Amino acid sequence: MSLLDLDARWRRFNDPDRQCPCCGQSFSGVFDLGFDHPSSWLHEARDDRPFVKVGEDQLAPDLCRHGEDRFIRVVLSVPIQGSDDVFHMTPWVRLDPDAFYAYLDTFDGKDAPSIDECPADLANTLPGFEDATSAPLPVMLHFPDADVRPVATAQSGPLAQAQSDGISFDQLLDIYAAFGQDIRPHLLQD
Repeated sequence: MSLLDLDARWRRFNDPDRQCPCCGQSFSGVFDLGFDHPSSWLHEARDDRPFVKVGEDQLAPDLCRHGEDRFIRVVLSVPIQGSDDVFHMTPWVRLDPDAFYAYLDTFDGKDAPSIDECPADLANTLPGFEDATSAPLPVMLHFPDADVRPVATAQSGPLAQAQSDGISFDQLLDIYAAFGQDIRPHLLQD
C-alpha cells in the first residue's frame, strides 16, 4: 500500500471500473503526455500522419529538421511522490547537428557505434515547469537502447528537482489540466 492509497481521489483515478457520477468517464491511472512537434515548428501538426515535409523542413514521429535546427523526441520521467508510479512526457529536444546525425546512424537498430550521452535543450515548454527566463532548459540525454527513445534528465531548476524528488498528485493533476485534460472535477465524488 502506498501513501497515496489514502487519498480517495487517487483511488478513483486508478479504478478503471469506477465511472464519474457527472459524466460516466473512467480512469485507469497515470497516463503519459506527448508533444506532436517542437515549439519552434511553424508548419502544420503531424497528428496521425507518418511524415510532414514543407520545403526542407521535415517532421516525423521522432525526428525533426526545422531550418538549421535538428530535434529528436525523448522521454522525460518524473516519479510521483507517495506511489511507485512514474509520469512520462515525450517532449522534443534540440541537439547539436553532429549528435543528431550520430543518433540517426543508430536509429531503427542500424549497426553503428552507440552514443552514451550528450547535452541538448528542451524544445517544448513543459506545463508546470515553465521557465520565466524563456531560455531553453538544458538536459542530458542518455541512450539506453537503439529500440527506445533517449531519456532526458534536466540539469537544473524545478524540473531537475522534480525528477529527483518527484511531484505530488496535485502537481500531476495540474500538469494534466495545463495540457487541456482537467480531470480534477471527475475525481471529487463517488
